[in-house]
Amino acid sequence: QVQLVESGGGLVQPGGSLTLSCASSGFTFSIYTMRWYRQAPGKERELVATIFATGGSTTYADSVKGRFTISRDNAKNTVYLQMNSLKPEDTAIYYCSTNSAFRTYWGQGTQVTVSS
Repeated sequence: QVQLVESGGGLVQPGGSLTLSCASSGFTFSIYTMRWYRQAPGKERELVATIFATGGSTTYADSVKGRFTISRDNAKNTVYLQMNSLKPEDTAIYYCSTNSAFRTYWGQGTQVTVSS
């Protein structure tokens, strides 16, 4: 079965950096588009970044453009989110996700807290 396991979250000061990882199994990782979402307390889940299977092109939410970088390692079945210049408003639970033709799959999430 499809499994997505996020790691790398934690507490970081404003202006700091973190790299999130999402280890994937149970599907042919290299042919699937992968996404990172986040959900802050009291807010809806929002799409942060996408990396497409074909060509590896990427898209970002305006709020993170220029600060976050999504990447993938198909040999390791892992997608990453490099987060730089972190702000308190980046505090949220971060989830990786992928879709089949029939459903959306989610990891359990990893908490990122940006605070001094």
